[in-house]
Amino acid sequence: MKQRVSVLLREKFGREVVLEKPKDRSFGHFATPIAFSLAKELRKSPMIIAEELASSFNESEIFSSVESVKGYLNFRLSEDFLSEYSTWALDNPSNFGKQDKKSKILLEFVSANPTGPLHIGHARGAVYGDTLYRLAKHLGYDITAEYYVNDAGNQIDLLGLSIQLYGRENILKEKVDYPESYYRGDYLEALAKGAVDKFGIKILSDENRQKELALWAKDGVMEIVVDSLANLNIHFDTFVNESSLYNDWDRVMQKMGDGIYKKEDKIWIASEAKGDDNDRVVVREDGRPTYLAGDIVYHNQKFERGYEHYINIWGADHHGYIPRVNAAVEYLGYDSNKLETLLSQMVSLLKDGEPYKMSKRAGNVILMSDIVDEIGSDALRFIFASKKSDTALEFDLAEFKKQDSSNPIFYIQYAHARIQTILSKSNFSKEDILKSTLKGLDENADTLLFDALLLPEVIEDAFSSRQVQKLSDYLKALAASLHKFYYDCKIIGNDDEAKLLKLLLVVALSLKTGLSILGIEAKDSMSKEEE
Repeated sequence: MKQRVSVLLREKFGREVVLEKPKDRSFGHFATPIAFSLAKELRKSPMIIAEELASSFNESEIFSSVESVKGYLNFRLSEDFLSEYSTWALDNPSNFGKQDKKSKILLEFVSANPTGPLHIGHARGAVYGDTLYRLAKHLGYDITAEYYVNDAGNQIDLLGLSIQLYGRENILKEKVDYPESYYRGDYLEALAKGAVDKFGIKILSDENRQKELALWAKDGVMEIVVDSLANLNIHFDTFVNESSLYNDWDRVMQKMGDGIYKKEDKIWIASEAKGDDNDRVVVREDGRPTYLAGDIVYHNQKFERGYEHYINIWGADHHGYIPRVNAAVEYLGYDSNKLETLLSQMVSLLKDGEPYKMSKRAGNVILMSDIVDEIGSDALRFIFASKKSDTALEFDLAEFKKQDSSNPIFYIQYAHARIQTILSKSNFSKEDILKSTLKGLDENADTLLFDALLLPEVIEDAFSSRQVQKLSDYLKALAASLHKFYYDCKIIGNDDEAKLLKLLLVVALSLKTGLSILGIEAKDSMSKEEE
């Protein structure tokens, strides 16, 4: 709706027009302060300009009224427009809220080290990234979801050592002295046993084969990671292995030109000149590349693939890493403004008001898979999509297991199921309901209809602002409006029953579409226990 109104006003006034939604709905559906921006140009007061502009809309088919209020132009959409738009949406449910943006975007997220299962902190970035991906897809962007597999460096060597230590203690029954840093968790059992089956028992004792063991094991860990993500309804289009990139390092280093230099037998990037706190080492004295070197080659590869925009979603602890990567992008000859890095903050987890106890079997971390098993993927996805990703999040598992209105995902799911229940009690056929008009609605019904038809602009705003919680907030508000309308208005047996049922179909469409973008399936029924 907003897009349609914006296009009409842009054509009429020959300029972009700011559209707002009045807090008091009695003023109309939309408002614009354009008269204030025209005041200096026309040398008239905004109130006079607004009155003149309002009178020029007498023949509009989209608006039932256009009024001047204290210099603002207030627009009320016509019943014909709202009814026709609703009918189109119900006839074309898969296209509701869709656009044709076309721009190519590469979105990289999660990218956790392939050394163990995903923990609850990874889940937040995963849900945030996947929701952005779904929003972009709905808007027509040509977007690719990519996972960067960090399969090079010390963390991979440590994986091989950890498997050997686990196997020596639990399979060979040796006494083992564990170093301060190593990986732990039940997943090591399957890897150790699998290694014995693959390579023989000696693989557990041969320190010279730790690297070989690690490179084999990281594929098994990635299978665990991919399965865990799939259980959260998250899937990737492409995977890029860090280990595959270093053959290109010499070429990329030459491409960096004056952006790199040698000092103290190390190779540095001159990142301070591009806004970083200091220059950074990219190759150590012994010739081993740092983590930053891999990222430089990876981002060069990204840009060489020719996307129009690049988005990284990183943990908040990587905040200081942003300037050095941007510096590398600039030295590689690309526009760092095309690279956008979004941060995902840490998560604090409670259970019945107390800190969630970490599991020794999980290696003293809270596994994402454990929480999905406990509250379900729908609840976990909604939790992480309901607050800005760059702010701290604390939530109590018990709250999201409740089957009442205090649980927001239950509240929204129940709104959709309630509509299906009401429809099942009507003697009107679906065809008869769809044929009815949505003209002549009372104020409460008109408000509910307008709110339901706002979904397309919420989708666009949530993506453009990178604030996916705007969609969650909208769905909660729409569910609340639906429940209130249900209690305030008799629907079955009403003289306008078919009309009101069509209104509910529009609400259900917005709830179902919005939930789908959040990676959540709308429920058509709820058990008696849930009700």
